[in-house]
Amino acid sequence: MATRTIAGITVQVNDEGFMTVPAEWTKDIAAEIAKEEGLAELTLAHWKVIDFCRQSAAKSGAAPTLRTITTETGITTKEMFALFPKGPAKKVARISGLGKPEGCV
Repeated sequence: MATRTIAGITVQVNDEGFMTVPAEWTKDIAAEIAKEEGLAELTLAHWKVIDFCRQSAAKSGAAPTLRTITTETGITTKEMFALFPKGPAKKVARISGLGKPEGCV
């Protein structure tokens, strides 16, 4: 497994750049990855989704799908695409320090 330094912290990543050890994640890492993904700032709405994804993954062992996120948070698919453009489930999983969600290409 490869390592990468994000926000001054060395973390384990896979070949697609997803963190492989969720316990290494911090909010500073999330902010840095978000910038890499083209999100200049994480709003309260972003954090609502990120926090949900981390809690869901802690219970299930996997990043939640877009359908799970929208159903459980009350945030619509359209809003998810506005918050995390061009592939919201994959993008939020990466920012949340989780693996790529099942079904994402």
